[in-house]
Amino acid sequence: MSGLLALLDDVAAIAKVAASSVDDIAAAAAKAGTKAAGVVIDDAAVTPKYVHGFSAERELPIIWKISLGSLRNKLIVLLPGLLALDHFAPWIITPLLMLGGAYLCFEGAEKLLHAFAPHADAGVEQDYDTRDPAHLEEEKVAGAIKTDFILSAEIMTIALATIESPSFWLQAVTLAVVGTIITVGVYGAVALIVKMDDVGLHLAATGRTSAGRALGRGLVRGMPRLMTLLSTVGTAAMLWVGGNIVTHGLEVTHVWPWPYETIHHAAEVVAHAVPVAQGFVAWLVTAALDGVFGLILGLILIPVATRIIGPLWAAVSGKKAAAH
Repeated sequence: MSGLLALLDDVAAIAKVAASSVDDIAAAAAKAGTKAAGVVIDDAAVTPKYVHGFSAERELPIIWKISLGSLRNKLIVLLPGLLALDHFAPWIITPLLMLGGAYLCFEGAEKLLHAFAPHADAGVEQDYDTRDPAHLEEEKVAGAIKTDFILSAEIMTIALATIESPSFWLQAVTLAVVGTIITVGVYGAVALIVKMDDVGLHLAATGRTSAGRALGRGLVRGMPRLMTLLSTVGTAAMLWVGGNIVTHGLEVTHVWPWPYETIHHAAEVVAHAVPVAQGFVAWLVTAALDGVFGLILGLILIPVATRIIGPLWAAVSGKKAAAH
């Protein structure tokens, strides 16, 4: 009997440890997901463009293919790769994070430049110039998965940098949880967004009440505005998150701490000048100044990427550089 009681005590102790581990994973995943929110917003804003131009019945299958590719990016490639780097070469995590942040600044600045000075991308048009719908679908899915890899790398690296536990398994499980939840959330939201106009058309045509038909017409009219808003928020998130990553990295590595320190000093000064919501004001000022820094960096990187890196990559890969 005493042996049985001792066994039950051991089981209870194990259960307590397991419950504590689950709580630690949940807390770490929530914190990591919050830190990566800006990149997640951009991921959700970028993806719907890849189903534009396809028939309604192909939209969900395309999103499903992209979501599976995103999961492979996060769980099969990035998760073990980042854990290995964190274990064997932790010093490289911050530079890699900064490199990804610089890419986000470049993408955000390029989007703004394209919005104010529209220009065609001959390389992209050539890639997608095909009369074969199946081949076009494969090309767009592949392009979406490539873009997702960059954003997923940022999400997973931010998440890893946020996890404070030294436990390898806790880091691995937390990253897996973060990657899975974010993928399901992002592409679930994207699926709802791209099908909402179809729902609106259905309600407008077959709604049994005038209110239902009016709701359908409102959805049809409102979806273009929502897509524009998502694109705007996504671009702002790119610049804000990218700028924050780069300035924080410059401060952590002691390469050039001035931007980070100046931005945070300005945020504190403005926050202390207002009587209420000082925390929110400080965050807002920090995000805005990070975005300005990200925009400036991105504008500097555009000619570097298009006139130096692009041609070099084209020479190495044998592919024609895209014209911007």
